[in-house]
Amino acid sequence: MSLTDRLATQARRLPGGRYRITSERDIPVPMADGTTLLADRYAPVGPGPQPTILVRTPYGRRGIPAMMNGLPFAYLGFQVLVQSVRGTFGSGGEFDPLGDEREDGLDTVRWLKKQSWFGGSFGTYGPSYLGYTAWAVAAEAGPELKAMAAQITASSFRDAAYVGGAFALEATLSWADLTTRQERPLGLVQGGLLSKRRAVRAALSGRPLGELDVLANGAAMPFFQDLLAHHGSALESDGTYWQKRDFSAMVGDVGAPVTLLGGWYDVFLPWELKDYLALRAAGKRPYLTIGPWWHADARHFMVSTRESLAWFRAHLMDDFRGLRANPVRLYVTGAGEWREFRDWPVPGTRTERWHLQPGGGLGERGPLASEPGTYRYNPADPTPALGGPTLLGSSRPVDNRPLEARDDVLVFTSQVLRADLDAIGPVGADLYVRSSREHTDFVVRLCDVGPDGTSLNVCEGGLRLSPGTTPADGDGVRRVLVDLWPTGHRFRRGHRIRVHVASGAYPKVARNPGTGEPLGTATTMLVADQEVFHDPDRPSAILLPVVP
Repeated sequence: MSLTDRLATQARRLPGGRYRITSERDIPVPMADGTTLLADRYAPVGPGPQPTILVRTPYGRRGIPAMMNGLPFAYLGFQVLVQSVRGTFGSGGEFDPLGDEREDGLDTVRWLKKQSWFGGSFGTYGPSYLGYTAWAVAAEAGPELKAMAAQITASSFRDAAYVGGAFALEATLSWADLTTRQERPLGLVQGGLLSKRRAVRAALSGRPLGELDVLANGAAMPFFQDLLAHHGSALESDGTYWQKRDFSAMVGDVGAPVTLLGGWYDVFLPWELKDYLALRAAGKRPYLTIGPWWHADARHFMVSTRESLAWFRAHLMDDFRGLRANPVRLYVTGAGEWREFRDWPVPGTRTERWHLQPGGGLGERGPLASEPGTYRYNPADPTPALGGPTLLGSSRPVDNRPLEARDDVLVFTSQVLRADLDAIGPVGADLYVRSSREHTDFVVRLCDVGPDGTSLNVCEGGLRLSPGTTPADGDGVRRVLVDLWPTGHRFRRGHRIRVHVASGAYPKVARNPGTGEPLGTATTMLVADQEVFHDPDRPSAILLPVVP
């Protein structure tokens, strides 16, 4: 039995999965500029017309991509319209990643409403780029849009491309490589296995960033070059490139009920949670599920299908029996259990400051008078990252002791915990730092140290500094706030909490050469001497969201 057949069999085993389906292939959908996009329609055999689930994807309409991205709902009583976005898999025009999804999506919605088989209501569904295409139209799709289910995605990918003001090198280069190759025979399968490897190999060449796409792919990749070219305008929020690709300001205007699913190790989690908070601020009641998953983790497929099915039945068929009582459902790593809450951040959470201490200690007690911790960051030998969120491949936590042995990483470790500590929510670091370079990065990582000494990464984040971004005092010390990935983790009794401070996470994040040169062409590498203060006047700390 093929993988497609196995997925179809699993879909039929879901509650209500009893329909035979018919399909209509290569339906032409005209766009306002004269371009024609192609779509496939899957419909259950039975009385109709049934509600429609709209899926817009760059990854193809058939086979495994179709099964992974919406087709199972046809077996469960819904029509499913899967459309290839502009310039992909037979659709006309040129694929300009992120650039045409609002206009093309709204043209598609207008076309959908005119079809004889349209039943008057529809929902949108999809993970990653598919979820982004749904956000692109969600605020303007009209009252016929009754439900939205999005997974491991966000309404804007801008901040995920420039994490903390740096550049997400590995993710952007590997995705550009994947989408360039995907329509070749076995392109998606091979890309999922090899694109990350090609990106890492190119990054380790030491060549300027602007040359890495050719090294990885054999040819220039326009999307990768665009991201490099518009790095500065993205940080200043005044570039037209990102204005048409960022829908975060419209999230609060979405009238359809929204359910979101994410993973603690997903590259888009921080911005997915911002979308949740924007909906809550607008008075909406979205649902939220976060599991122990990463972006390319197959384990969230059936969970997202089940939860989306319940959502679509509730809001497209008025059958609310499958919805859980509490909107927020979180998997607590370290405890190995699911927990439900009324909201995010979890009500009753308190923020605890765990201070960096002299001698590599970490604790709730304020620091004593001490000299700052110091290290030297050399961009010619950039500090690597072990584990952490990645777009392709596994982001399973790994032992970080090899990283902690480097002399360009400061390590701070607590005493053995006498009781379990549940950290669920946003994590941050409040650091007092000084650098010999005006252009530099600081990376902070939170780890869980087991009784055997294994140091597993929990979450991390970084911040790129440049002149004027953070003011310095008379001694040149800057107070910086670093946002780490949110977490839901139990530090067990008998374990210890550990914090890293470094200035690189290569090649996940592009190295900072220390010069302020343009991102794509920088070649000069300047060493940075870094100081991290932990004294009563400058009490650097990790900020943990502790839940009773």
